[in-house]
Amino acid sequence: MLQQKHKHKKSFSILLISNTGQSSKQFHLSLFSIRLLVFLLFLICAALGWYTYWVLTTNRNEAALHEQIASQAQLIQQLEAEKESLNNENLALATENDSLRHAVQVNTEEVEMEHAAESEPESDSSFPSRYPCSESGILTATYSDEHPYLSINTQAEGNIIAAGDGTITAVTSDDTYPLIIEINHGNGYITRYMCQQGTEPLLEEGSQVQIGDILVAISIDTQLDYQVIYEEQPIDPLMVLDAKG
Repeated sequence: MLQQKHKHKKSFSILLISNTGQSSKQFHLSLFSIRLLVFLLFLICAALGWYTYWVLTTNRNEAALHEQIASQAQLIQQLEAEKESLNNENLALATENDSLRHAVQVNTEEVEMEHAAESEPESDSSFPSRYPCSESGILTATYSDEHPYLSINTQAEGNIIAAGDGTITAVTSDDTYPLIIEINHGNGYITRYMCQQGTEPLLEEGSQVQIGDILVAISIDTQLDYQVIYEEQPIDPLMVLDAKG
């Protein structure tokens, strides 16, 4: 008969000796139990290592996240400051734009006024546009071909005045008019002031007169026949007065 080989199970003994004189304790552990304990210890160490790595990684990530948040907050603060600066610049530019627009508008108005003043013809004081009496008079007869002048009843204490700038070319009289004053205005116009009652002229022939100068001081009510001649032809004085007066 064959002899059966017996397998010997390895085992380890652990002896615990007390230093207080008490009885010692001995534990027997099989190889499998030791291997199991070693495996468990390995798992515990691996778990502790993984947990430690996870904690360190989490802390590192949190630190990076906090740093990123702080950087983002700083960037936001910087952008807010730049936004405020841009708003202030826009406000300053808008104010400057309004000021420039107002200045341009004022300059445009001034230029338009200057152009209007330049385009507006200068007043020609030699044009006989003034009414020949300083006081109101009653117009008794208007101009016509048979009556080539205006007839005006003037009031006492009034004045007969020059209708425009010019030179007195004649101070005369005839059978109808005791006083006739003729003014040449130098632009084709001649005016005649013909008084029917006795009056005395204040200026002599050859005198230079300006528009509104007194030619005759009226002491009593008298009739003035006023005539305007243009290019040696009599015209209606009211046309001249309507055009310029």
